[in-house]
Amino acid sequence: MNYTLNQLQIFLKIVQTESVTKASEELHLTQPAVSIQLKNFQDQFDIPLTEVVGRKIYITDFGREIAEAAENIINQVYAINYKTLAYKGQLTGRLKISVVSTGKYVMPYFLTDFMKQHTGIELLMDVTNKNKVVESLENNEVDFALVSVLPTTLNIEQLDLLQNKLYLVGNAKATIPHEINTTDLFKELPLIFREKGSGTRQTMESFIERNNISVLKKMELTSNEAVKQALLADLGYSIMPLIGIRNELHNNELQIIPIKGLPITTTWRLIWLKGKKHSPVSTSFLTYLSKEKAQIIQDKFDWYERY
Repeated sequence: MNYTLNQLQIFLKIVQTESVTKASEELHLTQPAVSIQLKNFQDQFDIPLTEVVGRKIYITDFGREIAEAAENIINQVYAINYKTLAYKGQLTGRLKISVVSTGKYVMPYFLTDFMKQHTGIELLMDVTNKNKVVESLENNEVDFALVSVLPTTLNIEQLDLLQNKLYLVGNAKATIPHEINTTDLFKELPLIFREKGSGTRQTMESFIERNNISVLKKMELTSNEAVKQALLADLGYSIMPLIGIRNELHNNELQIIPIKGLPITTTWRLIWLKGKKHSPVSTSFLTYLSKEKAQIIQDKFDWYERY
């Protein structure tokens, strides 16, 4: 046996995702690189770890036992690293955060200096849609979640970070008649929606329902970036968070279309389960945010506050 820690990590991720493609995406590796490492790892065992039926990969019972052992080994390696750093007097451990997809434009700025101050901390940040974020929080799989629409089914505590503003956005070359009213405007504009389970989709639909607006639905896309690219291609319009279109506004590629009732304003909030017993790392992060968030907003989001 001559397997490496890298191979154990790759195999464990394949088992967790049940997909070589998804594993490669989450590990930020190419699919061929992951496939090669899986083959090299598999070749060291006489019993199959995986089976491929059609185009889908299945994990054998033996493979799942190996994955469980691999996870234990990886955790022990992390423990050795943490103990070494702790012996040097450094704050160590993992900080696990689940972030709604548009929150990826927000959360990194509230993490940067904290991570630089504490190099012994390992950050695990999952970016996904709101439903999955709430699920990971409910299952106590993460320390914190970043959302702009609070879950109604969980007993939580929260720390407000930044206002979230959503505007009607379209291609900069589009011409919108100024005299048309809001109701008639939405009947004319092909609207692009986020997927079900998205917080942006929920906010957009609430606005439409609250104002009794009939809309021309054009398409449904599964990420904020996909919606933005569709707008850049002039495929339609969407109600989008301002936070994700800074460069496109600056480069005059997209425009904000002023209409009554917009922007919709919510708040980006860091939330956690009420009564959660925080680790030293997560306690330290909360203390840091409470002290520094105003300065972070001033330094990193001054452009945002002008809209």
